[in-house]
Amino acid sequence: MSNSFISPDNLWVLWAIVTGWAAFSIYLEQKYKWAAKVSGAIIALVGAMTLSNLNIIPTDSSVYDVIWSYVVPLAIPLLLLQCNIKKIWKESGRILLIFLIGAIGTVAGSTAGFYLLGKHVPYLAEITGMMTGSYIGGGVNFVALADSFEIPGEMVSATIVADNMLMALYFLALIAIPSLKLFRKHFRHPYIDKVESVETSEGETSAAAFWKGKDISLKDIAYAVATSFIIVAVSSEVSKLLAEIIPTSNFLLKLFNVMLGNQYLIITTLTMLLATFMPGFFGNIQGAQEIGTFLIYLFFVVIGVPASIPLIIQNSPLLLLFCGVIVIINMTVSFGIGRLFNFSVEEIVLASNANIGGPTTAAAMAISKGWNDLVAPIMLVGTFGYVIGTYSGIILGNFLM
Repeated sequence: MSNSFISPDNLWVLWAIVTGWAAFSIYLEQKYKWAAKVSGAIIALVGAMTLSNLNIIPTDSSVYDVIWSYVVPLAIPLLLLQCNIKKIWKESGRILLIFLIGAIGTVAGSTAGFYLLGKHVPYLAEITGMMTGSYIGGGVNFVALADSFEIPGEMVSATIVADNMLMALYFLALIAIPSLKLFRKHFRHPYIDKVESVETSEGETSAAAFWKGKDISLKDIAYAVATSFIIVAVSSEVSKLLAEIIPTSNFLLKLFNVMLGNQYLIITTLTMLLATFMPGFFGNIQGAQEIGTFLIYLFFVVIGVPASIPLIIQNSPLLLLFCGVIVIINMTVSFGIGRLFNFSVEEIVLASNANIGGPTTAAAMAISKGWNDLVAPIMLVGTFGYVIGTYSGIILGNFLM
């Protein structure tokens, strides 16, 4: 059934390839500056795409199904265990405001992109929902929404390639913006002023700096993994129950049925409530973010596997334009409103980065720039994007379908 060098039934070897390539992608991102600029996610995806298109690994296997069905849902609670809503508002109210303004720009850009290209790109309503969630939250939301909308793997892969290509270009622009005279002239830049005279030049990438080692115990690992399994199990049962009891007799009820019957929305909501009302326990579990991020890297490997290069070449240019429309409108809204209300250029750049790339890329940028006072706030605010991103994507995607 498969002409690949490695059989779809050779499960241990496939698991070794998936996990090994994810680990190697992280190594490259943290070891080499060129890889950090490209991002480990792109390396993971392109590597898997290459292996499958060279017929070294199969395009279909139960290993990939396990990652979609079990690994991805388990990653989400791990990444949200520190999402304390009260703490986010108390410590990061100002940067949260510009982040939410950027999120509005994302919704506007997604809607504009859909009406501009809807007749030319298949499944664009669903992709609009996915990209809305991704460009408010991050890869976590993209994963959840891709699974929820059940888009063909080829289109998901093409979207990821376009998305990551666009993100790489935009991040380069965001990194350059604080140094440009135009922006320094029209925006406050207090954090740049702090580090202007002290330039640190460490021999490590921003990714390596962000993911420095931390104290972690067996108890932390046990709590993190067990908590994630319990949240996913409860959410799965609750979403099934709500999907059965909520009628679909009109648009509003159907929307509630889709939302509350969605496993990922229940996972997100339940985790957020636990993190907010029991922060002393869940917020202090070490290693949850690291484990969850590694699981997401497995997703990026697997999503590259079914990618047909001819299909990507055919679909990605228009999808790149679609992503570009979203980013340009997000940027215009963020900088326009930010200038109007006297936000600093650092706050705007990091908020827009958190919208488009998620909290880790924004925190890594803050670290690389030496804006240490903004690292924790943007991480918290970006994590909040994980919460609202899935809601926004589900609502807009279903509205446009």
